[in-house]
Amino acid sequence: MTLIEYLILIPILTGLILLFVPEKIKPVKAGLTILTSGFILFESCVLYFKGFTGNQLNFLNSLFNKFRFSENFPVDLNSLHLFRIDALSNLIILFIGLFTFLIAVYSFLYIRKEKKIYNFYGYVLLTLGASNGAVLSNNLILFLTFWGFLAITLYKLIKVYDDESARAAMKSLILLGGSDVLMLFGIGLIWNISGSLNMYDLSIETTNATGILAFIALLIGAFTKAGAFPFHTWIPEYTKKAPVSSSAYLPASLDKLVGIYFLARLCHGMFILNQWLTFSIIFLGIATIIIGVMMALVQHDYKKLLGYHAVSQVGYMVTGLGLGTGLGLIGGLFHMINNSLYKNGLFLVAGNVEEKSKKNDLAETGGLAGNMPITFITALVFALSISGIPPLNGFASKWIIYQGIIDFGKGVGVANNLWIVWLALAVIGSALTLASFIKFISGIFLGTKKPELSAVKETNAVILISPIVLALMCMGFGVFATNYVVPYLFKPIVGDLAYTGSWNSVTISLLVLVSIILGLVVYAVGNVKRFRREESFIGGEQMQGSAGLNITEFYQTISDSKPFSFIYQKAQQKWFDIYDLSKDGALWLTRNLSKTHNGILLTYALWLVLGLLLLLIVFYMI
Repeated sequence: MTLIEYLILIPILTGLILLFVPEKIKPVKAGLTILTSGFILFESCVLYFKGFTGNQLNFLNSLFNKFRFSENFPVDLNSLHLFRIDALSNLIILFIGLFTFLIAVYSFLYIRKEKKIYNFYGYVLLTLGASNGAVLSNNLILFLTFWGFLAITLYKLIKVYDDESARAAMKSLILLGGSDVLMLFGIGLIWNISGSLNMYDLSIETTNATGILAFIALLIGAFTKAGAFPFHTWIPEYTKKAPVSSSAYLPASLDKLVGIYFLARLCHGMFILNQWLTFSIIFLGIATIIIGVMMALVQHDYKKLLGYHAVSQVGYMVTGLGLGTGLGLIGGLFHMINNSLYKNGLFLVAGNVEEKSKKNDLAETGGLAGNMPITFITALVFALSISGIPPLNGFASKWIIYQGIIDFGKGVGVANNLWIVWLALAVIGSALTLASFIKFISGIFLGTKKPELSAVKETNAVILISPIVLALMCMGFGVFATNYVVPYLFKPIVGDLAYTGSWNSVTISLLVLVSIILGLVVYAVGNVKRFRREESFIGGEQMQGSAGLNITEFYQTISDSKPFSFIYQKAQQKWFDIYDLSKDGALWLTRNLSKTHNGILLTYALWLVLGLLLLLIVFYMI
């Protein structure tokens, strides 16, 4: 057995064992999960720094070959190269291990207080093993097996305690499961085109209907897993109702890593995209950015707000990968890692606030910065990072994507000619993200403190470990992006590339630091003790002592304004939710088809003939 195979087998076997361990000894299960995930993280680091590549999973290949269906089975499974690793999968495996370990440490105390969450740790380890299996799989059928299993663990990691949480869990499972069916159809088309199911052997032209249809079927699976428009609607509902550990682990981290990993495989290896597919991917990426952030702006529930931002940030990754250039690929993958860092941290911060305040609505919180100073500082780092403020990591990856869009504009094609539109909308999306997180930070940590929150205190030191580590990584990945992070993490995947613009992250960081120091000096020299305090007035009337800015009402003006009120109203009515549209369409179809069940033999014979004709047409087209 090789080192690589431990990454799949150990977490799966340990997770299965934990499913049968009684919940009464939950601390033991938590400790074993931390040890297992820590070991897998260590092995992932060893694997990454040794730079293993190729088809090196001899034990699992032999195992699959041993348990084939019969001795007369015509294919030697060893020849299929079921598992393989390269620089891209190496990178993804490293961060899957990191986020699993951090979630395990955070959940050691957090999940212990959630008595109604069962087998959390077992499903976390099963998710870890299945994610590693998907990323290491070369055979598409085996890949889809691990990929589909992740939908089950996601379903099991949401705490179902009311109708809304049950709906969120079911919606997530149906959307992901439905996309898996389409992926199976796409894999069948790939076999028909190429006669191979090995990802590394494929390079399919999208110049005919079959190739395009196969790509679209697999693209829908990647978009649904990552949470890109229009297959994103399960994420906000999931994050609103699921425990923050589950939201931070799957929609914020692993689903992004695995989904964007597969999208990179599709766009930069398995298929050669025509200009209209390139246009469609970039368009959907930009649409994901704008739609996600516009929906986040009007949310009152801060966990649902973070859910919509988990959607919006995927748009930058999709846009970068859709460019089809090396610079776009680096930007998309770098933003995938950065998003997982700060979005994971934001959900953990939300969990700390929820645990201490017992509130989920921004209108019911406020003024907690003094009560929870460490949580506030880490939240501020994450908020500035996701908003693309230099010198943090969100700025670094967005800057590379912006440069990639400018460089993309030098090419010839419909999408290339619209580069200025893509760039402008991506920058606007970043500005709106900043506006949204002003709401998040102000609504929870600033402003007037509610009397019922006066007793709130900082959370346990163990729970703070993971947010602090993530905040430090956000700063480090931004400050050292140019000289260390990009060269060591992403150039092994893409190779050496020249940037379109002049940019050095260390220089920018020093300039920001100097400006902060100069500001503090000016502030100190100005004799800060001499200032005057006056009462606040609104409309000429003095404010009451307890009055303050209602941050939710201020942002409510966006949804009430005429250009957006109609769209927001229809969004609330689920006009743009592909799940509800599909459900309503299926119910309408079944109601009308049920009318044909009238007991007349001639009617049934007619349906039988029409069905056979449809099958013949489908087989003829294939």
